[in-house]
Amino acid sequence: MGVPTLGCKCAVCASKDPRDKRLRPSISVHWTESESGVERVIMVDTGPDFRQQALNARINRVDAVFYTHEHADHILGLDDLRPLSFEAERRGGPIPLYAEPETAKTLERIFDYHFAPNATYVNRARVKLFPVADHNPVYGVDVIRVPVRHGEMMIAGYRFGNAAYLTDVSGIPESSFALLEGVELLVLSALRHKPHPGHATVEQAVSWAQRIGARETWFTHIAHDLGHEETNRLLPANIQLAWDGLTRTVIL
Repeated sequence: MGVPTLGCKCAVCASKDPRDKRLRPSISVHWTESESGVERVIMVDTGPDFRQQALNARINRVDAVFYTHEHADHILGLDDLRPLSFEAERRGGPIPLYAEPETAKTLERIFDYHFAPNATYVNRARVKLFPVADHNPVYGVDVIRVPVRHGEMMIAGYRFGNAAYLTDVSGIPESSFALLEGVELLVLSALRHKPHPGHATVEQAVSWAQRIGARETWFTHIAHDLGHEETNRLLPANIQLAWDGLTRTVIL
């Protein structure tokens, strides 16, 4: 729901620590393509805060989007891809959107004015849906799908080289732990201390992070139950809460 959460006056929502101001979770991955020398940018999810996040991060292009699942806090910023998609079309084609079948159906329903075969809106986003595969080559980078459980749903996490992004996780299958071997930087959701049917607690997330064994782990998708400073004091040194605008270098 973001922090501050609407209507809430708890200590975290009232916090003056800028790290306690949290937009909905998302990441961008940037690299320079070796053949062309062009900086490439891919997004994981376009939540309702995507426009503000892109402005804050000075994102001026998007070459692809990978969606984790169809919930509102991960998809509702798709419309704000429009100006970036106009530029993408001028460079040669629509922005590819990679999604699981149910996520694609939801996107097509909500954004029918972009996706319907008879869509005539002149300023519709220049985007095209593709099914996400186990391996998704994008401009020289292999984006690996890592299935995880989100309540009763199976959704997509992603691995990029030595980094992985897993949000909205309530369970990790054994086969996915195998896909995470060798990860050195892990971004993993940890909602709160109190159990939730669709999300890991901090304690569960710490246990998974320690099993995966990344050199550094950053928790995301954090509810207003967790204050940044006080929570970090309880965590191992190599596991900390992420904050909006955090950047890390990875090997792709």
